[in-house]
This record gives sequence, C-alpha cells and structure tokens, in this order.
Amino acid sequence: MFRIDRQLIKNFDWVMLVAVLLIAAMGLVNLYSATYAGGASSTTVFIRQLFFFLAGLSFIMIIHLFDYRLLLTWNYILYGIVVCLLLASLLLGSNIAGTQRWINLGFFRLQPSEPAKLMLVISLASYYYRKDTGRGFTIGQLLIPMALTGVFFILVLMQPDLGTALMFAGIFISMTLFVKLKWSTIGIIFGGCSAVIPIGWQFFLKPYQKQRIMTFLSPESDPTNSGYHIMQSKIAVGSGLKFGKGYLKGTQGHLHFLPERHTDFAFSVWAEEWGFAGSLFFLAVYFFMILWGLNVCLASRDKFGVLLAFGIVSLIFWQAIINLLMVMGFLPVVGIPLPLFSYGGSSLLTTLIGIGLLMNIRMRRNQVRKN
Repeated sequence: MFRIDRQLIKNFDWVMLVAVLLIAAMGLVNLYSATYAGGASSTTVFIRQLFFFLAGLSFIMIIHLFDYRLLLTWNYILYGIVVCLLLASLLLGSNIAGTQRWINLGFFRLQPSEPAKLMLVISLASYYYRKDTGRGFTIGQLLIPMALTGVFFILVLMQPDLGTALMFAGIFISMTLFVKLKWSTIGIIFGGCSAVIPIGWQFFLKPYQKQRIMTFLSPESDPTNSGYHIMQSKIAVGSGLKFGKGYLKGTQGHLHFLPERHTDFAFSVWAEEWGFAGSLFFLAVYFFMILWGLNVCLASRDKFGVLLAFGIVSLIFWQAIINLLMVMGFLPVVGIPLPLFSYGGSSLLTTLIGIGLLMNIRMRRNQVRKN
C-alpha cells in the first residue's frame, strides 16, 4: 500500500506542482501586501498562511504514498466523519458575526464546510463509478447522490452559509451532467431546478441574502451600505490600469476602503497593484492549472480516476469563477474564496489535498483497475 516503484516516480506531475507553487507564491505576496500595516503584527496572517501552505505540501507528498482507489473503500466512513464535524460546528463551534462555521482546535479554526466540498466530490465519484451500467442513470438512481448532497447542503445552510451551500449544488450538477443520463432524467432535473428557484427566493432566502442579490443588480443604489463591497472592489480593479500602482502601493487596500481584502477580495488587491498585465499573467497561470487538471482527467484510464479528477477540477473552477466574477461586480457577494490565493487555512489545505489527489491520479494513470 505504501510502496512507490520507480515507474511511478517517473510519472510524478511536476507541471502541476510548479503551477501550484507559482499561484501560491503570488497569493502569499498578495496576502502580505493586503495585511501590511507597517509593523510586526502585519506579518502574523502571512506567516500563518505560509505554515498552512507548507503543511498542505506535506499532505501532497503523503497522498502520493497511497493508491487513490483506496477512497472507494473509505469514502463513506470519511463522509460520516465530515458530517460529524459539520454537526460539531453547529453545536459546539465558535459563533462569529452570527454564524457558526468554525471549530476551534487551538492552533487554528477548522471550517468543516471546506473539506465537505472535497468529500462530496469523492462520494459522488465513488457512487457513479459503482453504479454506472453504461445505459444512463435514471432519476431513481440519483436519489442517493441527491441525499449525499442534501445532507451537506442543509447542514451548511443552517450555519448559515448560502454561498458554500450552493457550491454543493454546483458540484452535484457538474458531476451528474458529466456521467451519462437518460434524457428523461435531464428533463426532470432542469424542471425541478426551475421550480425550486422561485420557491427558494420566496420562502428560504433571508432578507440580507435577497438584499445581496438586489445590490448586485444595482450596486449604485446604495453605495455606502449594501453596495459598498462591490463598488470598492470595482474601483480597486479598475484603478490598476495597465501595470498597476506598484507593490504595497494600492490605495484602496492600504487606506482600508476595500473590505475583506485578504479573503473574498484578494484578487482586487492584486489587480490594483499589478494592473491588467499582472492580472493577465495570474489568470493565465491559474487557468493553465485548471486545464492541466482536465488533462489529468482525460489521461486517466480508470473510470473512478476520471470522475474524481473531473470533480476536483470542477470544484476549483467554479470557486475561482464565482470569486473572480464577484470581485468584478458580475455576481453577488457570496463569500466564496479564490482557491490557493485567498487567506484561509481550511480552504488552502482542502485545495492542496485535492491537488494531491489529481497528481496521484496522473502518477498512476497507466495502472488500469481490474473490475
């Protein structure tokens, strides 16, 4: 189980590792600027994120010791552990700004909803791998994946964290549409989604969540209150012009106009200081990493590996797209971090574990599982 032969070492995914290191380095540089206050206290957040990144790299190396197909055996046990963590965050977690999303472990606060995203990918990949007959899934066969998604969705919605809860729905839809479905199943899914949206708006969304959506449609209508985040973010992104204002010279960030500049709006700080050229370079590297992840999916000869790789890439892609569109004012503010770039230990560790699984799949791409 722990043995890695020379052939596997030759297949180590150096391209993915270099891309991840480059993105994480840009994230750390940006984080230092976003939290810089001219004193020693400004480096605390930076050092903490660096520690999480080094820990994540060690997890990547450890993951390579195992065959990723072991997740087929352990996935439901791990799923149960994550459910327990989510329940613990609701019952025993730290209450911050009216939400209970974190478990205080002493050395850091764990946000269970982050590993829950990856756990859902693993669980759905395992289920679809086992149950796929090649004839297409019926709506009845999707009841278990819906239940697996629904448990996470409800527990996270209770925190409350609508943005992350909707990510679970996005993961489910992406992975379900990736496998073969009967046309009747597709019709029922889209019909159900069309019916749920107005019901959710009327009965389930809280007033502040509705306000976020209305603010997205017209942020100028309330620029000093609900529209403040979007307005300041757009100003920061636009003021960077071609080559930016220079490192540590961003006025929106350093004069504290831009809120959440080290978490949700980290890219706004980068765009202001490095401009269009720096933003283009960052996006090129970032989406190269995502495309390389899709290449891992296509190169795998094991169906479970294909499903798992696609789910991990989808998870990173949708979080990145939502965050980037949010900071540029094309989506409402939903609190989704930019993976590998925004500050947050739970998010960073979860993303690096997912990257480690992608690299594991590529390293073992020539090992075909006997069914």
